[in-house]
Amino acid sequence: MKTLTGAQRKYLRGRAHGLNPVVQVGKQGITPDLIRAVNEALDSHELIKVKFVDFKEERKELAREIAERTSSEAAGLIGNVAILYRQQPDEQKRKILLPQADISAL
Repeated sequence: MKTLTGAQRKYLRGRAHGLNPVVQVGKQGITPDLIRAVNEALDSHELIKVKFVDFKEERKELAREIAERTSSEAAGLIGNVAILYRQQPDEQKRKILLPQADISAL
């Protein structure tokens, strides 16, 4: 996946505002089951929130690791909640249409 632009990240954070976290990182940290849960949630929703119940001090590094291991992009980190996005590969099933970069500004 290509890297998100600042405008796209801002758009995704706005879309995620009303969402509830669907995955929680608890005392066991990042486990294969957690990665599987994140992958399943991204497959069905494209945009999800992951709440850090434990490991709050390491949340930036852990959010980056979860994004890397799930081939997703971290759209933001608000408090103890990470916002992750992965575009649905099937165009017919896509729920989110990202704003495109303005090439006239280049």
